Amino acid sequence: MRAVIQRVSRASVTVEGEVVGQIGLGLLVLLAAGRNDTDKDLDWCVRKVLGLRIFPDDDGKMNRDVLQAGGKLLVVSQFTLYGDCRKGRRPSFIGAAPPEIAEPVVDRFVERATALGAECQTGRFRTHMHVELLNDGPVTLLIDSEKTF
Repeated sequence: MRAVIQRVSRASVTVEGEVVGQIGLGLLVLLAAGRNDTDKDLDWCVRKVLGLRIFPDDDGKMNRDVLQAGGKLLVVSQFTLYGDCRKGRRPSFIGAAPPEIAEPVVDRFVERATALGAECQTGRFRTHMHVELLNDGPVTLLIDSEKTF
């Protein structure tokens, strides 16, 4: 799994003019499932996202995770994180899980994050989404479960 995580003051997702997900303080999680991902990848990714200490404590140091900061998650599926741009000018997305596999993986990510205490909003799978955010910091991180095991 791959995720781009942005600490935000606010973020929202709009589909065909309708806001389908929005949060105030929290994390915008652009999430992609890979072809070879397992439950181990999913569990690692959920725990990593929820455990990242990237919110300021009372001294202004990044010492709090999203739950400690009282933040929420906005999870948006983003298969293009698997775009391979090494050859030519058109990215290859062969590493991304096909939609029928990726959608339940993204759903399970949200379910597991919720079970661990996170309040989650989402985008809408297989639609053209407009994502707006106010990045706080800015703080933007990339995580990839393939680079951990």
